[in-house]
Amino acid sequence: MTIRVLVADDQPAVRRSFRTIIDAQPDLEVVGEAPDGVAALELAGRLAPDVVVADIRMPRMDGLELTRRLSDTVRVIVVTTYDLDEYVHTALRSGACGFLLKHAGAGLLAEGIRAAAAGDALISPSVTVRLLRHLTPERGRTGVAGETLSDRELEIVRLVAQGRSNPEIGAELFISAGTAKTHVANVQRKLGVRNRVGIAAWAWENGHT
Repeated sequence: MTIRVLVADDQPAVRRSFRTIIDAQPDLEVVGEAPDGVAALELAGRLAPDVVVADIRMPRMDGLELTRRLSDTVRVIVVTTYDLDEYVHTALRSGACGFLLKHAGAGLLAEGIRAAAAGDALISPSVTVRLLRHLTPERGRTGVAGETLSDRELEIVRLVAQGRSNPEIGAELFISAGTAKTHVANVQRKLGVRNRVGIAAWAWENGHT
């Protein structure tokens, strides 16, 4: 099945570059381009893409607000020029499925889109973890609703923050991939986050890495 992608960036050269990379993949297709967040929001409603690749800094509506508005219905990957973008924390809380540096390369872009479309998140040692390291660790184990994470759930948090998949978590903890998936879902609920990137952000903020 072809993954349908909408690219939102105010630089035509970047949009052309992303289109060339994405359309070169047999399972990916660019179905639309937008020069700003307002146009991207309109196109997303009309074209129903599987994944939106959005720049953070765009006119009229930036990528952070676009992510907040789309994240309940469309998977959004945020791209940025800088390793430590000042808006990373906001994007995580807005529901972004991953982060890519614009110069990260074709392979990582394709990998991120596939991960987002599969309902996962790109947590790469070269990108996401580095972006999260600047968050101040404050050790804790309580989620937004006041629910305390168990020792096993904290193990899950640590492994998710390392970028482990459910089968890898299962192998590490001697449980099935299905049980690992259930634990991840319970952690997301307790922490009030939308995806695995949100779990990783919480792990870095609270010193569980």
